[in-house]
Amino acid sequence: MGPNDSSIKLNATNALPGREKPLTGISEVHAVNGNRIFPPFPEGTKSATFGMGCFWGVERSFWKIKGVYSTHAGYAGGYTKNPTYQETCTGATGHAEVVRVIFDPEQVKYSALLKNFWENHNPIAIGGEGRNRGPMYRSAIFCDNETQLELARKSAEKFQQNLDERGGEITTEIKLDNVFYYAEDYHQQYLHKNPGGYCSLRGTGVNCIL
Repeated sequence: MGPNDSSIKLNATNALPGREKPLTGISEVHAVNGNRIFPPFPEGTKSATFGMGCFWGVERSFWKIKGVYSTHAGYAGGYTKNPTYQETCTGATGHAEVVRVIFDPEQVKYSALLKNFWENHNPIAIGGEGRNRGPMYRSAIFCDNETQLELARKSAEKFQQNLDERGGEITTEIKLDNVFYYAEDYHQQYLHKNPGGYCSLRGTGVNCIL
């Protein structure tokens, strides 16, 4: 089943099976700031996970924010255990390309991360943006807890109001889901390692007033 096969609804039974063991060979150190990529993270830090299209540009948009401890490219929102990039690109894992953000809520609020999310991609696009097409590039917020879920939903309502004058309906998937799988090492901090690399991240030009 490929990403364009809409005749079959993907579920836990027919998704690619993946593997029990996580992918290996991923650096433990963030290439930009030298902080940890894997737990344990500093006491008091929180995590948040966002899908905004290709994760290369998304990760860069978050690592620049003061109060963000580290960022990790990965996969979430689907069924396949420990998927590879190639598997995710088929659309048969159910996962989206995402970035997990580890942040210090004393320095940066979750609402500030939501603002970065809404302003720096196109949440009304269906099936991805630019050259990035398919369910793996969908707009998504995967929440760690009910508090995040409530704030994310309220932010979507508010941003929809901000969008109303220009038109278009938000397509963003918002749900409780704290299962995150790391992407391969070459995807981690990709645009730091490859400054001229492709970045599809584009906003709508609408400010997010929360």
